[in-house]
Amino acid sequence: MKTYNVAVLGATGAVGQELMDILLERRFPIKSLKLLASARSAGRVMEIGGERLVVEEVSPESFAGVDLAFFMAGGAVSERFAQAARDHGAVVIDNSSAFRLDEDVPLVVPEVNGDDLEKHQGLIANPNCSTTIAVIALAPLHAAAGIKRVVVSTYQAVSGIGAAAIDDLNRQVAQYHGGEEITAETFPSPSAAKKYPMLFNLIPHIDVFEEGGYTKEEWKMVRETQKILNDDSIEITATTVRVPVIRSHSESINVEFHKLLTADAAREILEKAPGIKVYDDPAEQEYPMPILTTGDDLVWVGRIREDFTVSSGLNLWVVGDQIRKGAALNTVQIAEELIKRDLV
Repeated sequence: MKTYNVAVLGATGAVGQELMDILLERRFPIKSLKLLASARSAGRVMEIGGERLVVEEVSPESFAGVDLAFFMAGGAVSERFAQAARDHGAVVIDNSSAFRLDEDVPLVVPEVNGDDLEKHQGLIANPNCSTTIAVIALAPLHAAAGIKRVVVSTYQAVSGIGAAAIDDLNRQVAQYHGGEEITAETFPSPSAAKKYPMLFNLIPHIDVFEEGGYTKEEWKMVRETQKILNDDSIEITATTVRVPVIRSHSESINVEFHKLLTADAAREILEKAPGIKVYDDPAEQEYPMPILTTGDDLVWVGRIREDFTVSSGLNLWVVGDQIRKGAALNTVQIAEELIKRDLV
């Protein structure tokens, strides 16, 4: 079996560490592994598969001899180093939003549009986690009946912000149980001018506000879904909400189709589709929940029912681990698909 020289930029972050766990779990064909991060994290020692590796400070020369580079840091870092990695001959799989809407950069969920990898030019973008979870469920239904319109409302876990958000929520729980005033440090985001408690609360504000009063997160779902499904005619509107859940995003998705699609037919389609677990038995109180999907590779779909206000419409409840399938796992699956197609 051919093996590859791999670099992980952002190795010390939560998603970077999850990615390395998945590489080991799936026995990814690694010849050598290089861990990269900012100067602040350089020198840290991490144990990966029983081997102790020292995290190096990233520089343009870090990518010499690298075949595959997983970029798991922020957009500014990706913009700074992606071209350098490509110049050294590495194929970059970027988890940030820096290149997702670039016309020449494939935006890929392998179960949905793996063929788009054939046109890569050394750089592939990993979608926003909420988009990935949604399109896994939407793609097979779109292929069957053609999607006309989507209304999606998300219920996003605090780990989407990062480890500091998990710590902040846990601290608020301790404050409540200790009879203290609940204070906020992280929500809706560390950079937001105002902070709100997350415990016993929902915050309809993820990322910054942009045109039309929609947040950047909401526009990501609109534009990325259209790109992945290769159909700009699909009308999509989104509301994204932060909820006091540690891990796994949930989404309420209302879909209107061009052709008739019943709930039973949709259920049968989804049961055969890759990357999906249909968990839908209301009589037995069986429906997807974050507590069930955390740590799971699949996107769970339930509460499949017809929308009687339109001629052909469905309501879906879709839940997936946004750190795993929404980010790290999808990145690894892109790499696996590149190898399968001999595109590295």
